[in-house]
Amino acid sequence: MSRGLPEITWVEPTYKAVLAALRHPAYAGAYAYGRTRAERYVDELGRLRTRRRDLRSDQWEVLIPGHHDGFIDWDAYQDIQRRLDGNIPPAKGAPGTGAVREGSAHLQTLATCGVCGRKAAVCYDGEHKATPGYYCTGGSPGASRGHWHLRVGGAAIDAAVTGAFLAALAPAALQACLAAAGQLEAGYDTALDQHRRQVGQARCQAAQAERRYRAVDPENRLVARGLETQWEHALQAQSDAEAELMRREKARPATLTEPERAAILALGDDLSQVWNAPTTTDKDRKQLLRTLLDEVAITVHRDQIEGHADLLLRWKGGAISELTVPLKRQPPKNRTGEDTVELVRRLAAHYADGMIAAMLNKQGRTTATGLSFTPGRVQSLRHHWRIPRHQPSDDPPEGELRTVADAARHLGLAPSTLHRWVADGFVPGEQLTPAAPWRIRMTGKLWALFADGAPVGWLPVREAIRSHGVSRQTLLQRVKRGELHAVHVRTGRAKGLRIEPPPAQTGLF
Repeated sequence: MSRGLPEITWVEPTYKAVLAALRHPAYAGAYAYGRTRAERYVDELGRLRTRRRDLRSDQWEVLIPGHHDGFIDWDAYQDIQRRLDGNIPPAKGAPGTGAVREGSAHLQTLATCGVCGRKAAVCYDGEHKATPGYYCTGGSPGASRGHWHLRVGGAAIDAAVTGAFLAALAPAALQACLAAAGQLEAGYDTALDQHRRQVGQARCQAAQAERRYRAVDPENRLVARGLETQWEHALQAQSDAEAELMRREKARPATLTEPERAAILALGDDLSQVWNAPTTTDKDRKQLLRTLLDEVAITVHRDQIEGHADLLLRWKGGAISELTVPLKRQPPKNRTGEDTVELVRRLAAHYADGMIAAMLNKQGRTTATGLSFTPGRVQSLRHHWRIPRHQPSDDPPEGELRTVADAARHLGLAPSTLHRWVADGFVPGEQLTPAAPWRIRMTGKLWALFADGAPVGWLPVREAIRSHGVSRQTLLQRVKRGELHAVHVRTGRAKGLRIEPPPAQTGLF
């Protein structure tokens, strides 16, 4: 009893099944044997392993095109194989550039890292993941952003490359391309003429071998067999030459007609409109770029504010172009004001984070998210902008800025008295920003204002007001400007401020 065939069940095709159908030569009417080869190798642990490796069609043991009726012809099968090989990502060692995707990154699989030469990967940022970018980790998938060879936005780079591409297709450039195409056609015709002469020579040699074979006496079998072999070799050489000529004639580039030349020249004016047309997809733009470009090497140079990217464009045919694209760093949406950052930079040289936070809050300043300042937030702001923290000194040098309380302790005064003298202008004070505490610079000039005893004849403030005939404010302003000299007596019954008297006036009599 014979067993019947199983019932056919239709299922949705899988990726593996479709790829197997496209790869197998049986669907093109060809018989093939030896498409894979077993290879032995030693793994990392020293063990002997075996793996199967796919071979190229010219390495197959047996290949018989036209063996049976196929779904497609052999030429279409070879075109499909070339397309599939080109769609394999370069990261897997394939010679192609990878399949064109639908994303907006125009240099997908064309962009390379200018540091290591690897193919740059594509990423998309922004609110809707629509802004293209390119990056390269240098072959380390786990590398952090600080160690990446490349991480750059792609909008400006794509625009620069597009401009160079459209400029290359200007009418003058297209005219040069047409001239080059004409030279290529002429060179191809010259090569075809050479192959035609080879075919003619092979036919002549085959005809000569045939005449020699027919002219020999059939009884002389040994000579006849040798001439027959020579005739067969001549016929095979003729067949090979004719097949090579036919192949080259099929591969010959088509000659452009005058209307086609005019249409190509008009393309230089219309291409920019076609490029920006709503009906042109990003996939179409990538295909257009690939017709002229082989590679775009990107090298990024940055500083703290902005930088630039150097582009090296490799065109088909070997030409190289260089472009420089400025890169602007986009400020974050939530960012502390520059005036606040600069104020923190000044205050951090003199105050701790807690004091800085108090001063910023008194001025009504807030963080980037609208919060009040705390010591921790001030510290975070300093770390982000690389602002060093305040380092107090145990033995500050002369001229060091001190708080009013600290300066009063060194000068032997009450802090309230020193505050009043700062307000009156007798003692110079500094305030870095409104709401910041007043600070006194301990200079030798300041120390000279204080003494244990006053010079002879110097007057207290009330007497100095009457002697100079001015108000208290005017008197102290003159002291501040250096027009009058004053000293503060720290000890004894004459303790207090003493001001030099007015110069003595001598009469005429």
